[in-house]
Amino acid sequence: MAKKQEPTYIPPFTVSAEMTTIVAEIAEMVGHLTATAEHLPTPQLRKKNRIKTIQSSLAIENNSLSLEQVTAIIEGKRVFGAPNEIQEVKNAIDAYELLLELNPYKEKDLLRAHKLMMTDLVNENGRYRQGGVGVFDGQKCIHMAPPAQRVPMLMSDLLAWVKHTKVHPLISSCVFHYEFEFIHPFADGNGRMGRMWQTLLLMQWNPIFAWIPVETIVKEHQHEYYAAIAKSDSMASSTPFITFMLQCLKLALIEMQESNQKSNQKSNQKIVEAMRQNPFVTIRDLQDITGLSESGVKKNIRQLRAEGIIARVGGAKGGHWEVL
Repeated sequence: MAKKQEPTYIPPFTVSAEMTTIVAEIAEMVGHLTATAEHLPTPQLRKKNRIKTIQSSLAIENNSLSLEQVTAIIEGKRVFGAPNEIQEVKNAIDAYELLLELNPYKEKDLLRAHKLMMTDLVNENGRYRQGGVGVFDGQKCIHMAPPAQRVPMLMSDLLAWVKHTKVHPLISSCVFHYEFEFIHPFADGNGRMGRMWQTLLLMQWNPIFAWIPVETIVKEHQHEYYAAIAKSDSMASSTPFITFMLQCLKLALIEMQESNQKSNQKSNQKIVEAMRQNPFVTIRDLQDITGLSESGVKKNIRQLRAEGIIARVGGAKGGHWEVL
């Protein structure tokens, strides 16, 4: 049997006490959200979060389309806007549709995703850059990337490291994100690709990250995002960037919990109102009304019965619901 080849490159960073604390807090929240399938985002919430992810990630790159316009594009409606911005949204939709198929450790999948993300936007889509490039915060250049000839080797080393490292995925995904932006492997699209690839890496730890719009938090703290990159550059260590991204992940999970609670409250209100209007309403009817799965409707009914809000009079067949 061939001996597994260990990565030759180890990115410089330090795991601080603050990082360890945030990782523990995130792990606890993720554990709560995924304790049972009942706590996963509903299909409607997943779609909403995916739209927020795409709109926010592109907004960081100065795309001016609103959340409503991005939603309309996803729904196939006509939108008035700059053609290149509309194309960016369409490309991002195609790229994110592949999330469940992509292998975050394979270079060919990285290039495949970039090709989709940048189709009709840059000539060098799906391949590494051939010239110099920098990272800009507005008009200010905050980082000059390594020479183009070094990119293939640097990316190969980085992918090997993130695949084999024993560092916790919450931290190693942040390290990858920073190192990716430092290398800046593509002529354009590095920011959106770096954020997407961190999501893909986190999904290997827990699939729920496919539906958590971390980009929304990053967008709200855009200047801090660039400042963390610049500080990491000056320290020659990704430690500041890791801390910043862990804080963003934590905030995104808090928002997810709040969204789940609000969504659940709305579903309960719809169920109660439907039963008030029609005591003989069926589970199938309630699925159509709420958009929940059969198990989701039954879970909400159990909750409402436990709280003494509704009661079942009679059996499963021939019985009816009563709103107390």
